[in-house]
Amino acid sequence: MRSTMLQTKLHRATVTHSELHYEGSCAIDGSLLDLSGIREYQQIDIYNVNNGERFTTYAIRAEDNSGIISVNGAAARRATEGDILIICAYSEYSEAELATFKPCLVYLDDNNGVKETKNAIPVQAA
Repeated sequence: MRSTMLQTKLHRATVTHSELHYEGSCAIDGSLLDLSGIREYQQIDIYNVNNGERFTTYAIRAEDNSGIISVNGAAARRATEGDILIICAYSEYSEAELATFKPCLVYLDDNNGVKETKNAIPVQAA
């Protein structure tokens, strides 16, 4: 059996560009791609904290250390400059792989700089 699990997330990424007439995708600072393990052209899900929109697209590489998060093409209708996003990638894992599985969680500041990384989300208390 294989399970689809959260591979990685970029938490609270700030949209720096929204390009309606650019080829559809989400351009992400290359250093964030490298750190998170998101591959160029990998499918990603985006959750817009500002308006509740949830949509799927794919990642493309933006300039390293640029802080760029650009939502492009039709997806630009779902996020605008300044919006806060959670960007997630999922992967399938075998039962054997799940024994040592840990996601890569990257928490960002207002300029898309890395505040911290974790590999677990704390248990939510009542």
